[in-house]
Amino acid sequence: MARFKQFVPWGVIPAALLPFHGDFSIDELSFKSHLADLAKVRGISAITINAHSTEVSSCNFDEQRCVLDFALDAVGDRIPLVNGIYADGSLEAARLARMAHAAGASCLLVFPPNIYRNGQRPEMSIEHFRRIADVTDLPLILFQYAVNAGGQCYPLKTITSIAEAVPSLMAIKDGCSSPELHERQVRALQSLPRPINVLTTHSAWLFSSLLSGCNGLLSGSGSVIADLQARLFEAVRNQDMNAARKIHDRIHPTAEVFYATPKVDMHNRMKEALVMLGKLPRAVVRPPLMKLSDAEIDKVKGALIAAGLLSKDRMSMVA
Repeated sequence: MARFKQFVPWGVIPAALLPFHGDFSIDELSFKSHLADLAKVRGISAITINAHSTEVSSCNFDEQRCVLDFALDAVGDRIPLVNGIYADGSLEAARLARMAHAAGASCLLVFPPNIYRNGQRPEMSIEHFRRIADVTDLPLILFQYAVNAGGQCYPLKTITSIAEAVPSLMAIKDGCSSPELHERQVRALQSLPRPINVLTTHSAWLFSSLLSGCNGLLSGSGSVIADLQARLFEAVRNQDMNAARKIHDRIHPTAEVFYATPKVDMHNRMKEALVMLGKLPRAVVRPPLMKLSDAEIDKVKGALIAAGLLSKDRMSMVA
């Protein structure tokens, strides 16, 4: 049963990373320490687990249950946990949702099935969410993929149809990668009779995204810069543009490096950043991901220095 029954997905929600030992097994102690660090950040409203940032595609059902249990044990009494529902089939998605509900998650982030790469019908997407909502009354967040992700990007009309059919849909995590569509979704969804919050995940252009009026952000880079994200969100909400620009100037170098091509390494880079900051013991990723090159790691170091998160003295210590 959810520990935060009235949770509404809104505000700043960092997506945690999942540390591994050298043999690729989950490093429980480092994970709990990482979660505790995030939970202490002023201004965040929840933490996301079992998502891209925690390499969910490389974790089986039992490991995902362990990740949730570890998170609940570490911070579940202090902050809501958003648990990802990453599955290719609706039946497996419902099984994951049932597990997360029973364990104590506060919200579910629903990924689009990979089969949608070949296209989707609106009734298919509605039924997928209905099957999840049939087994849990937890609030749902729809993950909106980039417009170039083929059928995995939901048409706006489909999102509104899902919202009408599934009252527990309360937000979207918007990664559409189109400023035009992003603003259209913010205007349309947040003005519905039952508003659907838009949580941006456009970390590469976070400042301008927040200016569109979205009601929050859900981002893997929050695993490293949650404090800066929370301060930026607050400054924009308060219309303090001078403060917002100064914070954005610190965030920008990290965005340039974390979200460089190939984007498949974005969370790999974030793990290296936390090692440099002394918050993780190692930056192990599960195959097919691989260790970054020394040149790429140097870029991460430079970004942390430019953001004022790492001193040059500290840089020489981690070199």
